[in-house]
Amino acid sequence: MEIQPEKRESAPSNDDSLNDWLPITKSRNAKWWYSAFHNVTAMVGAGVLGLPYACSLLGWGPGVAIMVLSWVITFYTLWQMVEMHEMVPGKRFDRYHELGQYAFGEKLGLWVVVPLQLMCEVGVDIVYVVTGGTSMKKIYHVLYPDGKEIRSTWFYVAFGALHFFLSHLPSFNSITAISFFAALMSLSYSTIAWVASVRKGVQPTVSYGPRSATPKAQVFDFFSGLGDVAFAFAGHNVVLEIQATIPSTPGKPSKGPMWKGVVIAYLVVAACYFPVAFCGYLVFGNQVEDNVLVSLEKPAYLIVAANAFVLVHVIGSYQVFAMPVFDMMESFLVKQMHFKPSLMLRTITRTSYVLFTMLVAITLPFFGGLLSFLGGFCFAPTSYYIPCIIWLVIYKPKRFSLSWFANYICIGIGLILTILGPIGGMISLIHSSQTFKFFS
Repeated sequence: MEIQPEKRESAPSNDDSLNDWLPITKSRNAKWWYSAFHNVTAMVGAGVLGLPYACSLLGWGPGVAIMVLSWVITFYTLWQMVEMHEMVPGKRFDRYHELGQYAFGEKLGLWVVVPLQLMCEVGVDIVYVVTGGTSMKKIYHVLYPDGKEIRSTWFYVAFGALHFFLSHLPSFNSITAISFFAALMSLSYSTIAWVASVRKGVQPTVSYGPRSATPKAQVFDFFSGLGDVAFAFAGHNVVLEIQATIPSTPGKPSKGPMWKGVVIAYLVVAACYFPVAFCGYLVFGNQVEDNVLVSLEKPAYLIVAANAFVLVHVIGSYQVFAMPVFDMMESFLVKQMHFKPSLMLRTITRTSYVLFTMLVAITLPFFGGLLSFLGGFCFAPTSYYIPCIIWLVIYKPKRFSLSWFANYICIGIGLILTILGPIGGMISLIHSSQTFKFFS
């Protein structure tokens, strides 16, 4: 029996003219396949390259179990969000915080969702500046092994400079072509990562024991691994915004084409995540790098291709995660600060954002530590259990029913990731910062 949401007054709708200007709702002519590759671009990113490293921190048994559980849980919570997008007749929850406000109230909903969503999206873009710059540097070193040493900072600046231009595309649908190529690249470099690992073969000195020598360090490693896995399932932060670009009518709601795209995207996620994670760990064991492509040195042409694919992907994914941030910033400036919607406002806002993410990436270029910290602190709540809490608040499933149990199990697992993941990530960041020279 289908559970019906409790009837209540919906949140006030946004001004139509402002919605026509804001990037999320400016264009609503997306097709179902737009949903597929937007979700692939959002999901299969920097996190997949860190999954073999996460497995080396967790070990075979816990690593496999947590990977499979995470895939199942986040697939379920993504279905919930797609269903809740239009659960109120005549109303669309185009943004994550709008759904939160409907469930928890105008003020509380904002405070529950917006800080976490912003930390997720801004954090991902910072990590992608690091990832893109690292891939550019790797390509340079492979092609010019005897070339002049160039500081990592300049590669991050080069990556950021590209987004000073791309970030001025007006709407989510205007980045469709970029997102499409990014999705293709994510599947390509994931395939290269696991195929090249298998071709390299299990290393003679491979070990699947703990990475650290002391029990205390091993515990922190395990916590860090949980955060790394949570980071890999990041698409929930933009799923409602993606669905907002799909047209909807009472007879043909947007959840149909959106769900079709989500299913395709999650099959691609499985085809990328599991082979990369398990093959990478199988081949390199506890010596695998936090970016598995760094562990692969030969053949040179394949490593260059894989890093080029990563570069193209993170360029697109940066924009997918930045667009909801632009939407929030521009909405706040117009509605709360009473600025007039204009090209000048949009130019200053988006340029400032790109500059901020680039400067933070230059200052804190710690790929592994950032993954685990952000994964536990931000992504576990928004992907694993906030959708479940909203579902329980709105639909109120019968106590001890299958839906009730499923949601509370997801909440319990998500809370564990939220508590333990950031601890390991913070320890990793502290260790990395002790030997790091700023702007080196």
